[in-house]
Amino acid sequence: MTLTTSQAIARLQTERNKAFEGGGKNRIEAQHKKGKMTARERIAEFVDAGTFVEFDSFVVHNCADFGMDKQKFAGDGVVTGCGNVNGRPVYIFAQDFTVFGGSLSEMHAKKICKIMDLAIQNGAPVVGLNDSGGARIQEGVASLGGYAEIFYRNTQASGVIPQVSAILGPCAGGAVYSPAITDFIIMTQHTSHMFITGPDVIKTVTGEEIDFETLGGAETHNVKSGVADAACADEYETIQFVKNLLQYLPQNNLESPPKIQSADSAERGDEELNTIIPDNPNQPYNMHDVIKRVCDSGSFLELQPMYAKNIITGFARLDGQSVGIVANNPMALAGVLDINASIKGARFVRFCDSFNIPLVVFTDVPGFLPGTAQEFGGIIKHGAKLLYAFSEASVPRFTVITRKAYGGAYDVMNSKHIGADLNIAWPSAEIAVMGPEGACNIIFKNEIAQSANPEAKRKELIETYRDTFANPYVAASKGFIDDIIEPKSTRKTLINALRMNANKRKNLPRRKHGNIPL
Repeated sequence: MTLTTSQAIARLQTERNKAFEGGGKNRIEAQHKKGKMTARERIAEFVDAGTFVEFDSFVVHNCADFGMDKQKFAGDGVVTGCGNVNGRPVYIFAQDFTVFGGSLSEMHAKKICKIMDLAIQNGAPVVGLNDSGGARIQEGVASLGGYAEIFYRNTQASGVIPQVSAILGPCAGGAVYSPAITDFIIMTQHTSHMFITGPDVIKTVTGEEIDFETLGGAETHNVKSGVADAACADEYETIQFVKNLLQYLPQNNLESPPKIQSADSAERGDEELNTIIPDNPNQPYNMHDVIKRVCDSGSFLELQPMYAKNIITGFARLDGQSVGIVANNPMALAGVLDINASIKGARFVRFCDSFNIPLVVFTDVPGFLPGTAQEFGGIIKHGAKLLYAFSEASVPRFTVITRKAYGGAYDVMNSKHIGADLNIAWPSAEIAVMGPEGACNIIFKNEIAQSANPEAKRKELIETYRDTFANPYVAASKGFIDDIIEPKSTRKTLINALRMNANKRKNLPRRKHGNIPL
């Protein structure tokens, strides 16, 4: 029977309404009772109003086994499309837990792959709103193949377009590898979980008893594993975090990050910076205070704030220009570099370099963390990751040495020797192979031992060494430091450096890719 135009339109509306219903009213209510939004509600919260264009809303799975041929829902458990976020195009997929628990089928995967292909083709970020029970078991290897297709595209898109994963529910088994390849993972406290094997499997195999939250909750991956980049109180905060994050990023690797009009004067100095370094070289101070006083007011967005706290990473703005911040924090482990800090810093540096975001480094580092745990854990190889990342980066790179810069850690923290464009020091900077105490114990070992008063002699020699070497002037005399500045002028100096290096070009040797010490 041929339908009239009005009948055809009416049928379209009926079919579309079915797609909008997801798994039905009862399952939507169950989702809400868990404090979770539906896939469409999340997209509506994420994109600019009226801009979302959906693809493949009528797709259904093609599985006929286990009675699945009698259970078909339009959209097959994932909503995909494109919309504007803060006025710029973003490709999105949102898994729908009300349909088969958001499990991934062959067709579900094809919808996600289509979106990823379009994102790469059109040079726009892709954001995944993840809420899935994992592979759809009824489809067997077809669902596993679907995961692999997604992983492959994640890898091809890496360094080409920004990829962000918001974890808004379960993300288990093979499903975790897609977020792991993306650039950033944002988790929601208490309702999101990530793990390779769940509590039941772990108990069966190892005998360990553990709950979902302890095994793979937001706190676990933000504090212990370092898998996630942020933990947010609820879904609304998670989605807002992703929106804020995208504002610092370019659309793709061929563009520069967006610059905004800053209300914070480029000429602003901050007198507090002149007194922020304690007179006692062993007394800590919070590097966050330095970052916030130097950068545009309120612009610092920290990543992984609860993991490897001895190094700080995040985005900020200088005169409206997006920059990546890497800084040692004396408030945690005296700011030393260890395995976790090196990995955290290296990944962030490589992301910024991939997407043309200048790097600003604040250095106060007494060295690498000593100990058998670090040596047995591979600090040599892991520490080299941060060194490699800085050395490889071709974006504008600037370093401010606020206090200590000792030993190999001085080299690693974006020194002039590994290609930094501007290296400046505060008058409080101490640049040496090691601290005065350690140096004197080696250099003057015999002299101290033979002295009538070894302790007094030791203190005398330490002060002499500190006055002679533990300052920025020796490094400046050799051209390793471009200038020694009054701390309050740091902001103006860095903004001028950004302007001077805006058109930086660097010709690199031809190669397929380097071999970072993984």
